[in-house]
Amino acid sequence: MNQIKNTFRKLGRPAAALSLAFAAATPAILATPTVAQAQPSEIDRAVTALRGITTLRANFVQTDRSGQTISGVLTMKRPGKIRFQYQKGVPLLIVGDGKALTMIDYEVRQVQRWPIGNSPLGALLDPNKDVARFAKQLPTGDPGVISLQVRDPKHPEYGTITMIFVRNAGAPGGMQLDSWVALDAQNKRTTMRLSGHQYGIAVDDKTFKWTDPRPATRR
Repeated sequence: MNQIKNTFRKLGRPAAALSLAFAAATPAILATPTVAQAQPSEIDRAVTALRGITTLRANFVQTDRSGQTISGVLTMKRPGKIRFQYQKGVPLLIVGDGKALTMIDYEVRQVQRWPIGNSPLGALLDPNKDVARFAKQLPTGDPGVISLQVRDPKHPEYGTITMIFVRNAGAPGGMQLDSWVALDAQNKRTTMRLSGHQYGIAVDDKTFKWTDPRPATRR
């Protein structure tokens, strides 16, 4: 737990911060280094499913590069809004308000903020992000699983996100966002897996508000 908190506090780049907020795929998927021939139809299906999410609430389990895990609840509302509420006892919060991501550490009263578009999270949240343009389909060995790797070659400092979708008739577009992998510019990987998906639920915009822990003179 302390290592996870220390890593958060040392973040100095948007891509590095994002890597702590996201990721995960099965070991078999992650271990496959070869990129398959892109299949636009499959990429388009996954992107359409992603864009079809209006609201989403799901449990998450996040694993850092040393194997430590931490859990919480993700709430997303398109376009651009997201909240990572960590488990009780972890004084951290990550919120996206549609324009920027904000990471708040209530223990040390620190706030960091960066544009959504300047990180792999843009693939999930930025309505102006052309995901299909930067996506590559990775082989999974399972026709029911689609793996998309998104990386802007003009901005490698933004990092890479690999999104894993599974076929699910109850999810938007018949494809459920199961997990994803985020790598920062130094190839530091953090994983996150989602479960208990709830789609189309009512989500108040107040969900994406946060209390600033800094003294008024430092804001």
